[in-house]
Amino acid sequence: MNLKDMFINFFVSKGHKQIPSAPVVPENDPSVLFNTAGMQPLIPYLMGETHPYGTRLCDYQKCVRTNDLESIGDTTHHTFFEMLGNWSLGDYFKDESISWSFEFLTKKLNIPVDKLAVTVFAGNDIIPFDEESYNKWLSLGIKESKIAKTVEDNFWIAGESGPCGPDTEIFYYKGEKVPDVFNPEDDMWVEIWNNVFMQFYKDKDGNVTELPKKNVDTGMGVERTVAVLEGVNDNYKSSIWNDVISLISNISNLPYGGNEKSMRVIADHIRTAVFISADPAGIKPSNTDQGYILRRLIRRAIRYAKKLNIDINSDWEEKIAKLILDKYKSYYKELEDNYNVVLEVLKNEKIKFNRTLEKGLREFMRVADKDIDGVTAFHLFDTYGFPIELTIELAEERNIKVDVDGFKNKFKEHQELSRTASAGKFKGGLAGNGEIETKYHTATHLLNAALKVVVSKDVHQKGSNITSERMRFDFSCDHKLSDEEKQKTEELVNKWIQESIEVKCDEMKKEDAIKSGAECMFIEKYPDIVTVYSIGDVSKELCGGPHVKNTSELGKFRIIKEEASSAGVRRIKAVLE
Repeated sequence: MNLKDMFINFFVSKGHKQIPSAPVVPENDPSVLFNTAGMQPLIPYLMGETHPYGTRLCDYQKCVRTNDLESIGDTTHHTFFEMLGNWSLGDYFKDESISWSFEFLTKKLNIPVDKLAVTVFAGNDIIPFDEESYNKWLSLGIKESKIAKTVEDNFWIAGESGPCGPDTEIFYYKGEKVPDVFNPEDDMWVEIWNNVFMQFYKDKDGNVTELPKKNVDTGMGVERTVAVLEGVNDNYKSSIWNDVISLISNISNLPYGGNEKSMRVIADHIRTAVFISADPAGIKPSNTDQGYILRRLIRRAIRYAKKLNIDINSDWEEKIAKLILDKYKSYYKELEDNYNVVLEVLKNEKIKFNRTLEKGLREFMRVADKDIDGVTAFHLFDTYGFPIELTIELAEERNIKVDVDGFKNKFKEHQELSRTASAGKFKGGLAGNGEIETKYHTATHLLNAALKVVVSKDVHQKGSNITSERMRFDFSCDHKLSDEEKQKTEELVNKWIQESIEVKCDEMKKEDAIKSGAECMFIEKYPDIVTVYSIGDVSKELCGGPHVKNTSELGKFRIIKEEASSAGVRRIKAVLE
């Protein structure tokens, strides 16, 4: 019996009703392209609506995330993944939730207690220490030294206001000799389950009150957990993937070793394309929205198949798709219902792309003796069907540059296409916009500028997340920051704070903002008239705001953690004191 079946059977035995997985394309929610998390389809019920299946629910949910497509090809990232979840809607709470998680892991999956560790919410000025969860873990046999208390990683809220509460994360040690003390920063400890306790309500003024009806929301990633339990450090060597990888190896007559990236990309992208094209929404490859993502995935898979010298005109993609369809159709009815539709979508897009690919490659080679301007990049897209990502990949192989901004200016009608599938479209990464969040928002601009000085001018923001307790900042970087780099970055930010620099706000045309040197993340998400925030000569960025008026308002900046976020992306967590 596999992990999904074991999970569902266990929670059904505890009085839960299994609910069907929601489609990968959200119904009646134009703010996102895909369901990106297991709890996303349940938000209305967590907010108070009555669920027709009752108050105890469990499921496995199909999820698609395409905001870090460049990370696909490493050992852990996937564009499609499955989440296991169990929920209590005003029914049981921490005691039962933690007990059942512990029972499932130790009795059903037979994980030794010694290999488990947990984090709990340490408490802050407003929300108390989660003593109930802490004591419950102790009573179950988790040693005190295996329970870490944290603030920044153990509190959940969906937006600036609404239900919120502490969570407890469960970790598994994937090495042999388990250390006596749990260190959450040690990469050998892998998070496998998260139990969120929606205990409080935060209003728009920041006031927190206890909820009369409390909810539990849990999430466990299938791919990650299976890889951990099977003791492999490469998800694609787990039982979820090894038959797909083996088939790609047979088709290409090449071993997995030495060809890992190409085989991972093909396996991942074909699987995701199968699920998107089987969805009841009837998505077909196109140049807009979900169709653009589907087209991009299929064409990227073809590009990597060519790298493995697979005969593109053969039925290679059909063989892989059939294996995936047969593997998952007993869990997801739409794969059975749309079996032939999926094969047709893949075949038609392959034929369409192949028709222009060779001509496009010849055209690319003709212009690839120098850097490629925006007009040429758009011509490759418009005439030969080359996604800009393919042009960039080919250019990188030849050490030439592509004018991506120029391409985007030629490609305005696709503003809503390719980037994030995160809720609420573009909100500047703010969880709220109170006084402290506003300070943190300005601090992210200073941090971005400091990293460009200390680490590399090629550092770019990849994402941010702000709460009233801390800021989290993701940036492009190919190495772990040294202690000296962290110290210099911190010192430079504090120097600018002490210099009391004025923060100015200007509105201008997007093209003029880019010409002026303003930096931005996800340019296609911005309207034609944009807001540009300048902090003296230190920083100039397109941003939705809000910001402080002067850097002197920020207090003292301190980096508390620097870690890997994904391939080529690092993450800094910092506080203002």
